[in-house]
Amino acid sequence: MSGDDETQEQTIADDLVVTKFKMGADIANRALKMVVEAAVAGTSVLSLCEKGDTYIMEEIGKIFKKEKEMKKGIAFPTCVSVNNCVCHFSPVKSDPNVILKDGDLVKIDLGVHVDGFISNVAHSLIVGVTKDNPQTGRKADLMMAAHLCAEAALRLVKPGNQNTQVTEAWNKIAKSFKCAPIEGMLSHQLKQHVIDGEKTIIQNPTDQQKKDHEKAEFEVHEVYAVDVLISTGEGKAKDGGQRTTVYKRDPNKVYGLKMKSSRMLFSDIERRFDTMPFTLRAFEEESKARLGLVECAKHELLQPFTVLYEKEGEFVAQFKFTVLLMANGPLRITNSLFDPDLYKSEYKVEDPELKNLLQSSASRKTQKKKKKKASKNAESATGQAMETEAAE
Repeated sequence: MSGDDETQEQTIADDLVVTKFKMGADIANRALKMVVEAAVAGTSVLSLCEKGDTYIMEEIGKIFKKEKEMKKGIAFPTCVSVNNCVCHFSPVKSDPNVILKDGDLVKIDLGVHVDGFISNVAHSLIVGVTKDNPQTGRKADLMMAAHLCAEAALRLVKPGNQNTQVTEAWNKIAKSFKCAPIEGMLSHQLKQHVIDGEKTIIQNPTDQQKKDHEKAEFEVHEVYAVDVLISTGEGKAKDGGQRTTVYKRDPNKVYGLKMKSSRMLFSDIERRFDTMPFTLRAFEEESKARLGLVECAKHELLQPFTVLYEKEGEFVAQFKFTVLLMANGPLRITNSLFDPDLYKSEYKVEDPELKNLLQSSASRKTQKKKKKKASKNAESATGQAMETEAAE
């Protein structure tokens, strides 16, 4: 990147950029809520994925209408990964139908961008669970573990902290629920038109990954998509042989495509999606797109988002949110729809430091008011008298 480009990089120091992030987040939050509400027994995964993508495209068309040149749309196509499927399951019409049933653990993952400013979100739910009929056992342990990992990250991803602090907290929280974070999964910094920025947070790294992974400090005006993926198993994700349907263009790779079908597909991708991930569902003729895809993927012009699986019989939960590191504190723009009343786990976080962290307020405006309230709540939650607080 030359010096010139550097000066032009737009960050959330600019109010208009924050507005674009929030507009995208608003659409992502609504799309997520709609797909979550539709995820009931008897529904096909394909229909949910189509529903999410269609809604995003309809809503995105209503904003910045006058800015004809502005790129906006799906930043991550709707994926609905069930049970031991870890991520990136976004079937096309020719794939075998997956129908949801009661007890399925469903992960919904999607993203929206406005002018290249990306708002990603993911949520997990268990089909058929209600407050009157809450989930218990391993699935409940898992949901609580994943939720608390996301909550811990919300409090740790802030200027001055290190990415390693988040990794450590995730390992400890998962362990206290007898679960494991999926090995080597990354949460990325987001930049304009870039879904996989250079600063990352790694989950459950192997010794080699620990050595290779770059330590980084969070800084003001950065944006992160914090992605938590926790498993009831060992946390190892493998390619299960499912056809890949989600790809993204690698802007750093150049190659002269030989086949006409590949060239046509590639120019269509550049025009419609630029560097954002897209799904094969987005093309009228799937077979034609697949034909063009082969050469593009072979020469790494397109990167695949492989569908990953944990061991059969295990379950994986995911929560993802987008956070803006504003000057006056972190601002989470994509929502959690998690309801703790739906899950009853026998485990809880015992580590005193983590307990304090999770009991601290994550909201910005009401921090002062909430301090007193938080200490009261913490007292009842942990059964500790907070005499020191009172003494101060």
